[in-house]
Amino acid sequence: MPLLSGAVVLVTGANGGLGRELVDQALARGAAKVYATARRPQEWNDSRIVALALDITNPDSIRAAVTQARDVTVLINNAGMSVESDTLLALSDEEIREVMETNFFGPVALTRAFAPVLAASETSAVLNIHSVLSWIALTGAYSASKAALWSATNSFRVELAPQGTQVTGVHVGYIDTAMAQGVDAPKTSPEEVARKSFDGLEQGDYEVIVDEISAGVKLGLSGSISDLYPALAAKASV
Repeated sequence: MPLLSGAVVLVTGANGGLGRELVDQALARGAAKVYATARRPQEWNDSRIVALALDITNPDSIRAAVTQARDVTVLINNAGMSVESDTLLALSDEEIREVMETNFFGPVALTRAFAPVLAASETSAVLNIHSVLSWIALTGAYSASKAALWSATNSFRVELAPQGTQVTGVHVGYIDTAMAQGVDAPKTSPEEVARKSFDGLEQGDYEVIVDEISAGVKLGLSGSISDLYPALAAKASV
């Protein structure tokens, strides 16, 4: 039976473009219930969707969510943030910490909190939305936070395996959502990202590579660092 059939899914960042698509496609694949979470959750016209207030950077909010959603079988860590002028030298300490709290510490805390809930189900999973920027530092704090989440996903995969919880990480470049609206580059639709993410999850894949740029950057990790960063290559040739 497909993993999402009859599942109870919790999606963080459900108000956003990808979040809404993850909610809709989870239901289309047979999920019995979806907790659609956000700091200020929107209203949904579907009795199968439970709007749930959740601030993943707030321990009290996480504890309240676990108390209310003790039937979750699939946790999707989708919520994330970026900031303008995202370089480690330009950002303030507070801005860097905010990015790390949202993109790394929040998903880690949520996964830790829901691990016992997931363990109670015979079939359970965690789906983490990473980024191609987990592997290439084109943005300072954002890349660092996604690289840290990628590493945590690898650790959770090993640590949660004994309880039967599958952990899948998704890598993708720019998604055609509000977060990337000012970017002049090829973008993948939220529909395609959600579809490929769920395809991989239900196939038991540990990693989902959504687009060509992510596949290319991952392949480049086996080569020279200067191949991934043309500026370094140009400096070395001077």
